[in-house]
Amino acid sequence: MRFDLTDLRLFLHVVEAGSLTAGAARSHMTLASASQRVRGMEDALGSPLLTRHAQGVRPTEAGRTLLHHARVVLQQMERLRGELGEYGQGLKGHVRLMCGTSALTEHLPEVLSRFLMQHPRISVDLEERPSPDTVDALRGGRCDIGIVSDAIDTEGLECHPFRRDDLVLVMPRGHALAGRRRVMLAEVIDSEFVGLPADSALQLLLTQHARALGKHLAYRVRVGNFEAVCRMVVHGIGVGIVPQTAAERCARSMKIARAALGDAWAERTLMACVRSSQELPLNARRMLEHLVAPVEQVAAK
Repeated sequence: MRFDLTDLRLFLHVVEAGSLTAGAARSHMTLASASQRVRGMEDALGSPLLTRHAQGVRPTEAGRTLLHHARVVLQQMERLRGELGEYGQGLKGHVRLMCGTSALTEHLPEVLSRFLMQHPRISVDLEERPSPDTVDALRGGRCDIGIVSDAIDTEGLECHPFRRDDLVLVMPRGHALAGRRRVMLAEVIDSEFVGLPADSALQLLLTQHARALGKHLAYRVRVGNFEAVCRMVVHGIGVGIVPQTAAERCARSMKIARAALGDAWAERTLMACVRSSQELPLNARRMLEHLVAPVEQVAAK
């Protein structure tokens, strides 16, 4: 039985994506080539590795065993690349990073760009996911570093403060609540909202807390980023909920009012989490150190 690293990485991508087509795309292969490789692995093993169903594929018992060992082998290879990379420029490593909407758009671009400039041989697989999904991925070995809200149960993970990330309500300056410093979600739950796409991590969070109040948020329009949310708010389309950093930035050039969201879950700190920093590949450990360094120290580098 001979499985090479390409086979193992392909199988990992297929199972994580739940689809042979999506797994092939992640592996930069054609569907025909990916299918042939998976069939070759099954023929070599003498047992099916995947079960096909209407929504995609699932690993069999043999497939789950292979999945576990594929993750171990690929993580070991990543450690090898990182450590040998100290001695030459021929090896390139990558880090798998998951985070929510706010971290992705407000906090990561600058700090991540500095890291990549300092480490030109490292690439990053960056994926936007809600905090609960990121925690599950960390525990399952599907990412190296996850940035999540401190409101999430992270038992068993090693967590470091990354950035403060409180949520605020933005509204037109003439809104009835425009003079308030703090507003509860329940007070605006029946308002018309401007929001992000329904599958964004922040919108999933807001949907969850609206349901806890027995309500559904009514969206007049969904847009692609926080700046677009604030621009729609300026024109009276609705109110919005965005990170404080985004609201402060937009308020410099837009006529919006803002009030802190008073719910406990809206007062949050983003945490950079790993299973164990001691077990991280060298490149991922470097990134973790960069992420959790004081803001002033990172800016000075």
